[in-house]
Amino acid sequence: MATVLDSVRALFAPNNTFTIDAENPADVVARETLLDRVMGADRRKKSSEKIRRNRVPAEGLALVARDSHGHVIGTVRLWNIEAGISPDGQALEALLLGPLAVDCAHEGKGIGGALMRAAIAEAHKREHGAVLLVGDAAYYERFGFFADKTRHLVMPGPFQRERFLALELKAGWLEGAAGMIVASGRKLA
Repeated sequence: MATVLDSVRALFAPNNTFTIDAENPADVVARETLLDRVMGADRRKKSSEKIRRNRVPAEGLALVARDSHGHVIGTVRLWNIEAGISPDGQALEALLLGPLAVDCAHEGKGIGGALMRAAIAEAHKREHGAVLLVGDAAYYERFGFFADKTRHLVMPGPFQRERFLALELKAGWLEGAAGMIVASGRKLA
């Protein structure tokens, strides 16, 4: 049976320059090296990183892009969070996306977009309600992320309000949501 990742591979890598695949344990060193190179040493000081620290990505939502030799050239992960509380006082489950990174030598090939589309499709398939992120609005709006969905939510620590964006995978999921974003996923063993 074809999976969402199989469909993404066929759609976004027709000339075999890259493929989108599930991250595996052998990818850890390559992913961390890529993130350090692309995002710099200060990446671990960001509010989003604090939420991810000592947590495991959401089930099935750690993806990599591989070149034709199988090397990791891009990465994206999504994390379980509580996006404040709903109007009825319940913790609101959602996902936090990030980091998204592509090796500088492979920029402009559509890898970042393919990773985003694959991550969103997989999150939707797994019936998540919303995805939040902190990033460049001009880039992420083309995937349906907007700041108005997070207007009553806050990140721990400093963040730029105009860069705090969300995409509802289920209509109205974030309606009335308010409060602090907190980690809710499994902790590292």
